[in-house]
Amino acid sequence: MATMVSDRSLDQVSADELSRQFNRTFETLQAGDDLFTEEALFDLNMPTWRFQLLGPAAFSMQLQSINRGPSHVNIVRTVPTHTGFVTEHVEHQDVDGQDICARRLWLCAVEGGRISHVIGYCTGGWDDALRARHAREAPMIRP
Repeated sequence: MATMVSDRSLDQVSADELSRQFNRTFETLQAGDDLFTEEALFDLNMPTWRFQLLGPAAFSMQLQSINRGPSHVNIVRTVPTHTGFVTEHVEHQDVDGQDICARRLWLCAVEGGRISHVIGYCTGGWDDALRARHAREAPMIRP
């Protein structure tokens, strides 16, 4: 990955706005050219797979292909970095009346105010049964 290093971090307000727009793509299933550079690289790491996509249109198509129902995203946090920002979110999809959620961490590089490179790590979809098992077998100390 060619990384542009700046002498200061992206400010929190800019990072929050880019994160909000980025996370909105999971609800609209559209990755607009105004948010991403034309040649934005998406490096996606799933629980048992990894693949890359080039350009916002390819990312939109991927989101559309895996979407199983209406979704909303809760942003857990966004942290500015020297090259962009890191954001953590939980996506919830309503699949036949059941909440399927996926927890993800995104490392985003920003060039000229647009996202140019995205590395994503995803837990995969958790249904009610998996969340109940997890609560029994591995209770969280903090949310």
